[in-house]
Amino acid sequence: MGNICVIGPRRSGKTTYLAALAYWPDKTETNQVEIQPLNDESRNLADKAENIIRQGSTVEPTRVEEVGSVDDLPYYSFNIEAKLSFWSKKESIQLNARDYPGEIFEKIAEPNLADSFHEEFIDECLMNDVTGCLILLTAWEGSNDNFYDRVMGKFLELMDMRDRGDNLRLAIALSKCERGELWPGRIDPETELFKRYLPRMTNTLRKKMSPKNLRFYAISTFGVLARNDPRPNRIDEIGLNRRASTLRDERNWKPYNMIPPLYWLSGGKA
Repeated sequence: MGNICVIGPRRSGKTTYLAALAYWPDKTETNQVEIQPLNDESRNLADKAENIIRQGSTVEPTRVEEVGSVDDLPYYSFNIEAKLSFWSKKESIQLNARDYPGEIFEKIAEPNLADSFHEEFIDECLMNDVTGCLILLTAWEGSNDNFYDRVMGKFLELMDMRDRGDNLRLAIALSKCERGELWPGRIDPETELFKRYLPRMTNTLRKKMSPKNLRFYAISTFGVLARNDPRPNRIDEIGLNRRASTLRDERNWKPYNMIPPLYWLSGGKA
């Protein structure tokens, strides 16, 4: 069993990522990945995802003002059977993850000591039975590198304070990599994406973390239209309060690289 924290700022695609796991698109006998929701919240999310992701609505984000404590947040459990390469055997992963609001992640850099919700979030993320954190980042332009660097620097300090500096894995992922600026760099994300667009944060993580506990990924919940048509398989819709992404062509829905970070975080080899 692997407790994995899925965290990141607002609009980084956390809830959509979990919804895609709950309703994996290729449910065929020859499929290399099979995902089974294990609890009621995961099954409810699967029902919503089928209607939401595939039929053009949106996945509602987790809102911090709607919950009183960490225990009120959705808690999802999945069994994942994945064949990660042609030569490998199928691996089994049990993923347990909570859907944290993005505002909580953003406050790590400047925590409010009177904010009990933030303290609960940090305590749960850094518990001894948590094997790793999948940290989804989406903004790569301009000053975002400085902000991410502050957040991750503080998070590393919190890891050390709770004796997790040597035994907690971090998978840092640029989500929504179907974007044209990012898609060509997905094969070598650390060099082509993180060192290029987020060099300060990348350098901080490499300097302060053991190499065995740190990996960089590029992932995409929506993917692209086809191998020879790398346009994003999503449509962005502007609502009253936010931008939402919906599936463009459900017949060609092929998420990219969503499982390897989970496999590695649960104790597998990279």
